[in-house]
Amino acid sequence: MRTLAVLAMVGAYVFVSAAFAAGTKTANGSRVPSGDLRAYMHGVGATTDARGVSTVFFSSSGLPPRGAGRDRNWTHDVYVARWTPRQAMLDKPRVFISRPEAQEPVSVAQNDGGRVMVTFEDGWNTPNEVSQRYGVYTSTLQDVHPYPNDVLSGGHSGHVAAVGSRFVVFYSNDWIDGGGVDNLGTGNGVYAKTYDADGTLLQSVDVAPRRREWWPMIAGSPTHALLVWQQYVGDETYARLKIALLNPEDGTLGEVRVIAPRLRYYTYAATFVPSIDRFIVVATGADGKGLAQLIDESGTTTATLACMPGVVRESGITIVGDRAFTPSADGRLLHLRLTPSSIELTGTQPSPVKWSSLGSVGLVRSATRLHWVVLTPKGLREAEFDLTAAQPASAADRCTR
Repeated sequence: MRTLAVLAMVGAYVFVSAAFAAGTKTANGSRVPSGDLRAYMHGVGATTDARGVSTVFFSSSGLPPRGAGRDRNWTHDVYVARWTPRQAMLDKPRVFISRPEAQEPVSVAQNDGGRVMVTFEDGWNTPNEVSQRYGVYTSTLQDVHPYPNDVLSGGHSGHVAAVGSRFVVFYSNDWIDGGGVDNLGTGNGVYAKTYDADGTLLQSVDVAPRRREWWPMIAGSPTHALLVWQQYVGDETYARLKIALLNPEDGTLGEVRVIAPRLRYYTYAATFVPSIDRFIVVATGADGKGLAQLIDESGTTTATLACMPGVVRESGITIVGDRAFTPSADGRLLHLRLTPSSIELTGTQPSPVKWSSLGSVGLVRSATRLHWVVLTPKGLREAEFDLTAAQPASAADRCTR
């Protein structure tokens, strides 16, 4: 029975009602809230080939999305759609991977040789309700080590990043009922596996094994992967946000640190900023206010923006030079100016489409224009941003009033 057993994880976010019914009991005992709109679409990412052609990958229950079936099972396939900066909109999407049961949320990464790894939680043909699976392809999506390959049977919630020529998949395993959002439970540990450019397993790393820590996110630099995840806090409605640096060349794991002690569950993202040689993490605290940190490849925080508008769950961060852009929970796009030792909220602008917690990704049209792709229960929505039209950040945005 595929009802996203181990992703039973959302409460009252942008498009997800807080008034869930008791939910569907799944084979491993966890629950998925009835009415969870991720049943329509969930997970999006993009890669770009040497010609400048971007491929957007997303998971959807058909186009237009149908949602859960009559048996309440989720039935996402993985779709791809091409885009170039000369196009107004994405090309017509096509199915890339399709099996019975759901393949979602899709996560993708491209290594320095152009190879692409695709990973997702898969409900098809697995003895453990779900399995974290992957495939490796060329930049034009020709088979190298194609799906289906198991990261781990029973694994879930995985995301992938490229580090040089290698790939790192960061995933969770197992489920513990109770606690967390709407008392639906938590994962039971986070783990990483590294792969070469052909998709061959190199190393396995226990990051936080057999603990109530889960929802692993990841970003890659030329030499390290930044691992970001949440830790359950008993009898509280917030989590702790934790990080560690992984060196996939030798499998060494750096110091594990808490960078936000009171996190709104699931509401964080990370990416690498090449121009300043830093990772950026954005998140929303339990009070609804946002925060951002820059982290170097030793795992040290080099800059902190302690307060800004809250960010949107599962939304991407798009980098243009020394600027970062990400959606805000109040319907705007945030503009952040970065140096190796500073983060400044310089401006905001309203979004022409409503953000969703199902996933979104920004594509760079030029130094002054972004194209944003948003997953919604009714299908893809696309938005164009003229970055020169931003308004300066207000005192309220900067939390100085």
